[in-house]
Amino acid sequence: MHSASVGSLLFKDLAEYYDKLERVSSRLEMIKILGEMLKELDKNEIADVIYMTQGVLAPPFESVEFGIAEKYMEEAIAIASGRSKEAVHGYYKNKGDLGIVAEELMASTKLKRMGQRQYTSREVYDVMRKIAGTSGEGSKSTKIKELAGMLASTTPLGARYIARYPLGQLRLGLGDATILEALSVMATGTRDVKDRLEAAYNMCSDMGLVASTLKEHGMEAIDKFKVTLFKPIRPALAERLPTSEEIIKRMGGKCAVEQKYDGFRCQIHKDGKKVRIYSRRLEETTDMLPDVVEAVRSEVSAERAIFEGEALAFNESTNEFFPFQETIQRKRKHGVADKALEMPLHLFAFDVMYLDGKDYLGKPYKERREALEGMLKNPSRIRPSTMILTDSPKKLDEFFEESIENGLEGIVAKDLAAPYIAGARKFSWIKLKRSYRGELSDTLDLVVVGYYLGRGSRAEFKFGGLLCATYNEKNDTFETVSRIGSGFTEEQMKELRESLNKIRVAKKPVRVDAVIEPDFWVDLKYVVTVKADEITRSPTHTCGRKKLKDGTEVGYALRFPRLVGPEAIRSDKSPEDATTTKEIEELYSQQKKVGLKE
Repeated sequence: MHSASVGSLLFKDLAEYYDKLERVSSRLEMIKILGEMLKELDKNEIADVIYMTQGVLAPPFESVEFGIAEKYMEEAIAIASGRSKEAVHGYYKNKGDLGIVAEELMASTKLKRMGQRQYTSREVYDVMRKIAGTSGEGSKSTKIKELAGMLASTTPLGARYIARYPLGQLRLGLGDATILEALSVMATGTRDVKDRLEAAYNMCSDMGLVASTLKEHGMEAIDKFKVTLFKPIRPALAERLPTSEEIIKRMGGKCAVEQKYDGFRCQIHKDGKKVRIYSRRLEETTDMLPDVVEAVRSEVSAERAIFEGEALAFNESTNEFFPFQETIQRKRKHGVADKALEMPLHLFAFDVMYLDGKDYLGKPYKERREALEGMLKNPSRIRPSTMILTDSPKKLDEFFEESIENGLEGIVAKDLAAPYIAGARKFSWIKLKRSYRGELSDTLDLVVVGYYLGRGSRAEFKFGGLLCATYNEKNDTFETVSRIGSGFTEEQMKELRESLNKIRVAKKPVRVDAVIEPDFWVDLKYVVTVKADEITRSPTHTCGRKKLKDGTEVGYALRFPRLVGPEAIRSDKSPEDATTTKEIEELYSQQKKVGLKE
C-alpha cells in the first residue's frame, strides 16, 4: 500500500488500513497494522489521522462535535449514489449500519467517478472540521453537500468510513493503550517505549499532540513533556481496601485521610481571569458551573493554577451534603444560571498539580496539600477537603463514621510521601466505603460488550439484558463478568435498546475476552453501574480466569447483578475507566476475609 506522496496518505488507502483493523482477531496484529499505518504519515498529518482513528475531531477537552445526524448522512448517501432518500432509509433499516449502506450503494452506483480528485486523509479531516464549525441558516444543506462530495470521490470502502466517522461508529476497537503501543512500534519497532509515551499522554490528554511530537522530535521530546494550562491531566485514581487496619498497614504508618465526596469531579485550570473546568472524562464543563468559575476567580490567590476538587450541593446552615441525585440536577445545558441560584455548588479541593510556574505532579502529597491550602484566600465556596493525619486505625474509623453521618460516601487515605500519579490507580490513594465492610454492596462500573433480545414478558421491548465486562489494564482487554437481566425500568430498556442497536457489530470485538456469546456484540462505548450480592467463581466468565490444579479454568462472576441509578448509561466514564479485573480479584479476596462464602 502506498500514498500519493510523502505527507498525503490518500483516504482510500487509510480506509484499507481501517478495513484490515476491523477484520483482525488478534490485538498484537492490530498493533502491527496500526504501527505500519502510522509510519506512512508525516509530522503534519499524523495528529489529524490519530484523531480520525480515535473517531473524534479533537481531544475531549476541546468539545468539538460533528453535528451530523443520521438523517443528514442518509441524504448525503442518496445524493452521492443517485438513490432516493426513501430507498437509502429502507436499506439502512435492513443493514443497521450506514457505513455498509454507503459502501454497497456506492459500489453499485452507475455514476462515473473516473477522473475525480481523490481526497487525502488530512483533507477528509479538514472537511469534517469545517462541517463541525458550520451553523446557522443553510448549514444543513452545506453539511450534506460536503459529505456527498467526499462519498462520491472515494472508493466504496472509503465511503464506509466516511459515513461512519462523523456518526461516532468507526468500529475499529482501538483503545488508548493500543494506540500508544502502535506509536512505540512506529518509533522503535518494539512496544518498549509505550510507558514513556503514556507518561506524556497522561500530562496532556492529547494523543494527536503526543504522536506529532514523537514524529517530529523523537523520544527525547516525549521525555520532556510538561504540564500545560488548559490541557487537562488524566486524573489519579484510588485503590480500595476493606478495613482501616489494612489501610494503615499498607500506608506504612501515618497518612492523610480525606472525606470522600460524591459530586462532580472537577479539574480546574486558572490563568488570571480565564478559568476552565474539566470533568473526570476530561470534557469541558465550564459553562455548566458558572458559580464554581466565579468562586475560583475570587477565592484562589494564585495567578496560574491547576487543581482538583469535587463540586456538590451543600447546606451551609446544617453542614449537610445533599445526595448526588440532587447534585446531578446541575448537569444541564439550559437554565444553568437559574439552577445555579437555586442549588449553588461548593467545591471541596483535594489536590494541586501546578501553581504559578511550578509543576507539583512529582511533589509529595504533604507538599501539594500545603500549597493547596496556601492558595485559597478567605475560602467560602471553595474549601480544602476535610482531612486528618493519623496512623491509628481507631481514629481512621471514627473519621470514617463521622463522614458517613454527614452524608458522604466514606474516606480516601493518601500516602504523604507519594507524588500525584496521573492516569493510574495506585495504592498511594486508598478509598474506604461503608459497603466494603460486609456483602458486596459497593457499585461496580462495567462495560457493555453485548446484549440479548427480549423474550417472554420482555419480547415487546426487544431487549432482554446485557453482557458486561471488567477492564484488564495489563492486557488492555475486557473480560466478561456478568449477564445482567434485572434492575431495568421500562425507560432504561428502551434507552439501552436504542443506544446499543446503533453500535452493534457483526463479530466479537478484538479487545473482548469472552466464551459466552450474546445475541449481539457491540462496540466498546458504554459503561453501566451495577450492584451484586457477592462475587463467585465461574467457569463461564473470563474475568481473572486462571487454571486450577485439576486443569479446569475459572474466572469471577457476580451473583444477582442488577442495574442501579436513574441513568442507564454512565456518560461520565469511558470503557477504560470501568472497574478493573484486578479490583474484582481484590474485592473477592476482601469478601472472603469478612466471611462470605464462595
